[in-house]
Order: sequence, then structure tokens, then C-alpha cells
Amino acid sequence: MRFVKESVIRATVDRVFGFHEQPQALTLLTPPWEQARVVQAARISEIGSQAIIEIKILGPISVRWIAQHMVYDPPRMFEDVQVKGPFRQWRHRHLVIPDRDGAKLRDEIDYLVPLGYFGRLVAASFIKQRLQRMFDYRHDVTRRWCEGKEEV
Repeated sequence: MRFVKESVIRATVDRVFGFHEQPQALTLLTPPWEQARVVQAARISEIGSQAIIEIKILGPISVRWIAQHMVYDPPRMFEDVQVKGPFRQWRHRHLVIPDRDGAKLRDEIDYLVPLGYFGRLVAASFIKQRLQRMFDYRHDVTRRWCEGKEEV
């Protein structure tokens, strides 16, 4: 399955990419309604570095999500893949593309849900809606920070 979110941000490509290089970027990009805690932030500039997030999925039950940075191509792109977590597979490419109005931020996520056919049947719509809400939030936070409207 694939999810894509794209936004134009009125800032330079370097500023948009630089936002993601900050040590606190993952914490800033975690929506307040998500019951998630950043245990360890990755340094996107270090291939092999890992981000670790604890996600509550139901009451006290939580899952540890480990994402490893695999590609770093500033100021154009970086990529992480799930090493351990709730998906069978997860690859997330963060692209920053020059645009006549500034920079286009594009998140491409290729993923496979757990539980095979049953997982696709039950979770597909729920996951797409959750990703849409999360990445709407992330792009808004990035836009506000990069455009100088607020230092989040």
C-alpha cells in the first residue's frame, strides 16, 4: 500500500530540510492526540541511526516502533524503514523539492499491514485515515516553523 502527502511551503529547500535535521523534530511532529512517546530520536544525517517510539495501542498495551535511517541526501531526501513495529513493512521517504513558491514537501510511505488479507480488509481504511490526519498535522507544523509563523 502507498500513502502520499504533499504540501508547498513558502521557504527555501534548505530551511525545510533543516527543520527535519533538528534533534527535536520527531517530537515536534508527533501529534498531541497520538499516544506516542519518543524514546530515542535518530540523527537523520547518520545512516543506520534509529528512532524509537513507544505507541499505546489499547489501554496499557503498547508497541515499540524502531525506524532506521537508510538514506540521507541533503537537502533533497532522507528515508527510514521500520526495523520493528506495528507494520509488516514500512518505508518512509521524505522529499524536499524546489517549487516556484518555495519548497514542496512530499512524504511517500510504502507499507504492508499485519495479518495479511484480514489486516488489509479491516485496517486499510482506518490506517489511511490515521496517516492522513497525522501528516496533515506534520505538514502544518513544518509549514508554520519554516515560514516563520511560529517557532514550534
